[in-house]
Amino acid sequence: MDRKGLCLLIVAMFLATGSDAMSRQQLKNSGKVLKKNCMNKNQVTEDQIGTIDKGNFVEDKKVMCYIACIFEMTNVIKNGKLNYDASIRQIDLMYPPDLKEGAKAAVDKCKDVQKKYKDICEASFYVAKCMYEFNPADFIFA
Repeated sequence: MDRKGLCLLIVAMFLATGSDAMSRQQLKNSGKVLKKNCMNKNQVTEDQIGTIDKGNFVEDKKVMCYIACIFEMTNVIKNGKLNYDASIRQIDLMYPPDLKEGAKAAVDKCKDVQKKYKDICEASFYVAKCMYEFNPADFIFA
C-alpha cells in the first residue's frame, strides 16, 4: 500500500469513530498499519522499535529511518524536512483532546532539533527523542 493509501485508511478509521478525535488506543491501533509498512521498508525488528513510545530509542540508522518513514506516512515531512505546521495539523486532527496541548508543546520545543542534522533519518530520530524527553506522558509513536 502506498503512502496516500495508508493515509486514507487512517482517515477512514478516524471517521468511523464518529468523534472529533481518536482515543489514545485508537490512535495507537491506526499506527499499526504504518508500523508494519515502515518495519518492512527499513528492515527493523519489534525488539528495535517496539518500545519507542516508552523512550527506548536505539541509535541505529535503520531505526532512525523507520522513524522518518512514520513521519513521512503521516505527512509531517515536507520537501525532505519535518514540517512544524503539518505536525500541528496532524495533532489537531488525530489526537485526543487531553493529549493535544502537551503534544503541541513538545513539537514546539523540539522543532529546531532537526537543524543540527542534514540527514532526514537522523533529524527525525532526534526530534522524536526530544519530544519523548520533553513530554513522555503525551508521546505516542507507531
